[in-house]
Amino acid sequence: MYDFLAAFVPVADAIATVLRPHAEVVIHDLGTGTIRHIANRLSPRHPGDGSLTELDDIESLDEAVIGPYSKTNWDGRRLKSITAVLRDGRRRAVGLLCINVDVSMFESMQAMAKDFLRFGETEAKPSALFRNDWREEVNDLVGQFLTDHGTTLAVMAIEQREALVRLLESRGLFDVRNAASYVAPLLGLSRATLYKTLKAVRETV
Repeated sequence: MYDFLAAFVPVADAIATVLRPHAEVVIHDLGTGTIRHIANRLSPRHPGDGSLTELDDIESLDEAVIGPYSKTNWDGRRLKSITAVLRDGRRRAVGLLCINVDVSMFESMQAMAKDFLRFGETEAKPSALFRNDWREEVNDLVGQFLTDHGTTLAVMAIEQREALVRLLESRGLFDVRNAASYVAPLLGLSRATLYKTLKAVRETV
């Protein structure tokens, strides 16, 4: 009898190798209800062990790809999993190829980044240093604008650039001497283009 699942063993090994050490790849034999192959084990399971736990996580085999979905490893680590249904020449489901990625390290990194980037508990800026620093205000406004609009200075649309100039103008920042010389290169504009945009903004006020 043709061993259909054997062709997927090197596929599982290749995926596990490129994702090592963060993922295991398991091939389940639906005919026997056992694990056919496991690459880069993250659990105590071995080939030949039953697949009952894995199969319980899957409600239907109608789809070609199931997931991604969340699982918990035997040691409590959270896994992000996805399953491909392996079919024979008659389109019958004969196996499952499951990729289980350990995301616990990434969750820890996310938490660390969140803590590191938290500003709410930091001390306020020294007023003596920043009271008259209009450049700091420009930087803050530009940064907040980019965040709110989900864009960057490099790919900002013309309409967004004009809206940003309008925002800076509404705060009176262009009334500051030499402000245009600072803002123009910051926005990637020539001074002539900035003045043209500023003129159009002021005419619509």
